[in-house]
Amino acid sequence: MGSLLKYLTRRLAWAGLILLALLPLSSGGAQDRPRAVFAETSHDFGEFIQDREQKHDFVVQNSGSAPLKILEVDPDCACTVPSYDREIPPGGKGRITLALKPYSVLREFQKKTRIRTNDPDTPQVVLVLTGVSKPVLEILPSHIIRFKGPLTQVHETRVRLLAHGETPLEIREVRNSLPDKVQVAVAPQSAGKEFLLTVKNLAREPGHYAGRIELITNYEKRPRLMLRVFADLTPAGGKP
Repeated sequence: MGSLLKYLTRRLAWAGLILLALLPLSSGGAQDRPRAVFAETSHDFGEFIQDREQKHDFVVQNSGSAPLKILEVDPDCACTVPSYDREIPPGGKGRITLALKPYSVLREFQKKTRIRTNDPDTPQVVLVLTGVSKPVLEILPSHIIRFKGPLTQVHETRVRLLAHGETPLEIREVRNSLPDKVQVAVAPQSAGKEFLLTVKNLAREPGHYAGRIELITNYEKRPRLMLRVFADLTPAGGKP
């Protein structure tokens, strides 16, 4: 009986020593983990012209005790081009740069990019880009021209063509699909920046017609501007 008791005591002592030896390793291992802290998760570019690239750096800090790894950067469209630091040491900072290519967005937009990391507490973060992209060439008030009413009335519309890009605008040609019904005149208002288009009805018979006016420009990305013309003309004091 005494021998058995001594044997069991020795076994328990060895088990206790093994447990004590392992505890510091387990405790330390639980603390060795990365932690991703983003300074911001959204950025608004405000207003900009669509022919200019936009970039923004999102800063991420690793406040953990193990290397933080950026495992995946997944933009929701091809226009968002990511570059990023793939590994950030404990206590260090990294950057995720997102860019919008020229002509990739127009008007008000929101683009999201999903970031996947090895942070067990925050494995995924969504970064959001917003803003308003203004067209490099703009027709005001509209590219749609409508003539409606008695034929005896003068039907004439003026529209402004504005160039917001850095390259001076040239109108190289005006193509009118309704030369017998519509007269088109183009007059520069500000060299390379603004043109005034005057569109006037020439039809002498009541009825309907529709056509288009094409402006051929020197802009590589916007070589053609299209205006649509619709007419609904009635005789004086009556229906067509």
